[in-house]
Amino acid sequence: MGLNRKPDDGVLSEVAAKEELANLIKKIRHNDELYYLKDSPSLSDAEYDLLRERLLFLENKFPHLVSVDSPSRTVGVAPAEAFSKVRHSEPMLSLGNAFSKDDVVSFVSKVKRFIGVEEDSEVQFLAEPKIDGLSASLRYVNGVFVQGATRGDGLVGEDVTANLATIPDIPHKLHGDLNLTVVEVRGEVYMAREDFLQLNVEREKNGEGQFANPRNAAAGGLRQLDSKITAQRKLKFFAYGYGELRKGDGDLSLGTTLAEVRQRISEFGFVLNEPCRLSASIEELVEHYNKIVVERPFLPMDLDGVVYKVNDLALQARLGAVTRSPRWAIAHKFAAEQCTTIVRGISVQVGRTGALTPVAELSPVTVGGVVISRATLHNEGEIIRKDVRKGDTVVVQRAGDVIPQIVKVEFSDRPAASQPYVFPSHCPACGNKAVRDSGAAVWRCPGGLSCSAQAIERLCHFVGRDAFDIEGVGEKQLKEFWASNMVRTPADLFKLRKFEEQIENSEGWGGTSVRNLLAAIDERRKISLDRFIYSLGIRLVGQTTAKLLAQAYLSYPIFQEAMQAVQTEESNSCKMLVGIDGIGPKVASELVGFFAADYNLKMISVLLEEVEIASFQEVKNDLPLAGKVVVFTGTLEEMTRSEAKARAQTLGAAVGASISQRTDYMVVGSAPGSKLKKAKDLNVKILSEADWKALTNL
Repeated sequence: MGLNRKPDDGVLSEVAAKEELANLIKKIRHNDELYYLKDSPSLSDAEYDLLRERLLFLENKFPHLVSVDSPSRTVGVAPAEAFSKVRHSEPMLSLGNAFSKDDVVSFVSKVKRFIGVEEDSEVQFLAEPKIDGLSASLRYVNGVFVQGATRGDGLVGEDVTANLATIPDIPHKLHGDLNLTVVEVRGEVYMAREDFLQLNVEREKNGEGQFANPRNAAAGGLRQLDSKITAQRKLKFFAYGYGELRKGDGDLSLGTTLAEVRQRISEFGFVLNEPCRLSASIEELVEHYNKIVVERPFLPMDLDGVVYKVNDLALQARLGAVTRSPRWAIAHKFAAEQCTTIVRGISVQVGRTGALTPVAELSPVTVGGVVISRATLHNEGEIIRKDVRKGDTVVVQRAGDVIPQIVKVEFSDRPAASQPYVFPSHCPACGNKAVRDSGAAVWRCPGGLSCSAQAIERLCHFVGRDAFDIEGVGEKQLKEFWASNMVRTPADLFKLRKFEEQIENSEGWGGTSVRNLLAAIDERRKISLDRFIYSLGIRLVGQTTAKLLAQAYLSYPIFQEAMQAVQTEESNSCKMLVGIDGIGPKVASELVGFFAADYNLKMISVLLEEVEIASFQEVKNDLPLAGKVVVFTGTLEEMTRSEAKARAQTLGAAVGASISQRTDYMVVGSAPGSKLKKAKDLNVKILSEADWKALTNL
């Protein structure tokens, strides 16, 4: 072929380089077509690699000659060792779910209440099919595809640019006269049913395991380290929205409605998820849903519901989002598929807060493309109500097509010798006598961290994605470290380096994997205040509550001091805690109990020797109201109270339910209550609605 392994062959003119590049691209594309589509490459791997090596050499030497659709930017890049992380410029949120028409009615009512319009007012929604695939974000700079990422946790995803570039539905250059600097298109990667079935046939022939469903197959294809394999998977892409848009230094809109945005995205060269319907009528939206239910089996791809989105983009902006999902959209999920199977036994799991949860062990059965062998029974009362017993024939479904559950027992098939299930009186892990609060449904183990099952579950929570997010540490590793007495508390994880040799000599470990583990742990020695509070695993303190606490107290020393002070019920600290908007008496009680326990205080003290907690304002210092506490009173004229609170939180403020010395602003509407007098007594800055609008640039 005349190619030397050493690519540099002396002085090369630009004209000659341009001609050679064109020839290389033609040869590589031809072989790619034979390799990916016909499975009959004309070149050996070594010859193909030489072509690509020469291409990369010339492109590096003459970067201005690199074409938008060069093979170096698309199919067949060298396999990556790992996926790098990508922080989304705009969060990729998940959707709330509706499972019935009543849920849809409730959603529409909430939207109208939030924006302050009457129930009979018209708000237009766009109904579109929800593809059962994987969300992805595609970033274009000056019209050229430069980066693609998975959704990940909504804030940070994985860079799968090379793999996404192999999907024919994703244009490498946007069509039309864009007049935009940056465009991010959001959509769903999926695999058609026909391609899924063919893939499983091929895998069976090759002695490989089969995928359970098209979504799993698509996920496996998108996360391949070699984009050649991704290209063979015949993945597809539907676009449904956008992320960041920029023209020069300013933001830009693609339209005033979602329908207009979809039209623009289509003009860019994308395939849209269809069929859609635009309507302000709940009846018409649900009618569209029912139509898709009927058509669903005949469509070429798997769907798992219909999404209803507020069409007006200005209303979307007013509605904003809660922690994980937008207020302006909801997914109306399809009814769960049901199947019949046998209960082989009932076991009890111990959760991180000591909850004893019964689980039905089932004969494996495929429901909705997923093999189910276990289903939650929730609590003792649920077992009694449904009268589930070992040996029963039961109907199971995946609730929301996700969580397996038992719908009913087929009593006519019950064995004659069947006996009612007796809930255990003691914890199956540590033997402590189970306890149950008055009026509660759940039995709990009171063993706390002395119970190995609870301790391991709490450690799993601690290293989880929404807490310390330590890569490569999960339940399997934690059980191993626990059994070897290496880890008993969260702080022990950060001291694992002293066991490096012992871990390396353990089954399943090697030098590289241990070094990667220790590096991943060291990378997580600094954490934001809200994530740290969440990582402690305090009962009833989820992500949203942890963020509210972080907004209110700003730094860990202030937070811990306040938690110790709240042990006195009449203290100002106690009043401030229950005065935080979103923190009720039950949550406050759990916080008081947690910080009253000497064991927890000691555990935190030792942990603080290993980690650094970033104050809340450190994390949010770019927001105009970071660290401020705002209280609202009276009726606002131009926005609802919910909108005003959401706006304050978006700008970094904590919203208080009552006035205290830590309150920074009191926003006063018409007919204010007694809070106004107290605010004046404490010299809190008073703002009118107009002042508030000016402060927040509304």
